Amino acid sequence: MQRQPVQSSALNSAGYDPASRILELEFRDSGGVWQYFGFSKASFKKFIHAESLGNFFVTRIKGKYPELRIK
Repeated sequence: MQRQPVQSSALNSAGYDPASRILELEFRDSGGVWQYFGFSKASFKKFIHAESLGNFFVTRIKGKYPELRIK
């Protein structure tokens, strides 16, 4: 999946595949890449335009979607 660099102190990059509804995030601290499943296109738009991507992740994504570390 193609990820784009993001302005965030917590994340390096983010990508989204609307066909499979997968959000993919690369974390700055660990360099880990995680996928989050069942993520809607509307939720991705809210996430990518959030004032703080890290805060949005902690409050609205982490622990709320099935996840898989891929790197």
